Amino acid sequence: MHSRSFLPSPRAANVLIALGAAALGYALYLRYLVIENSTVGLACEAGLETSACMVRKIAIFLFRYRAFGILALVAAVCHLLRPQIYAFALGMVAAAFGLVLYNNGLAALATALLVISFARPVIVDTLPPAVAAARRTTGPASSKGPR
Repeated sequence: MHSRSFLPSPRAANVLIALGAAALGYALYLRYLVIENSTVGLACEAGLETSACMVRKIAIFLFRYRAFGILALVAAVCHLLRPQIYAFALGMVAAAFGLVLYNNGLAALATALLVISFARPVIVDTLPPAVAAARRTTGPASSKGPR
């Protein structure tokens, strides 16, 4: 067993980038086009029952109780204690929502913990690819070199 820093694979990093961009984009959409838009707000308060009004009510309820910030902080602490890509993704998405939807303090702390998690050593059972390749002493079966 050895230790190395937490680093997602290239495929996981691409998924995380897309997930983070989608979460940030949807949070911005919610804040500026659904929650803070006065026309939508007046229509929803007047009793309009659309999916946008339902999402608006749920988002307002969640950010009043700091749910986005708390979820981001819990996921970030779980990821810091035992690094897992799923905890990182959940913390990142919740932090994106929290930063945009009025849970700035807790979401910023969660973001800082997620960034710190990249420097935390992770104990792993398998050798990293570079070490495993360096330990290989024989050529492939199809090689023409001396045996």
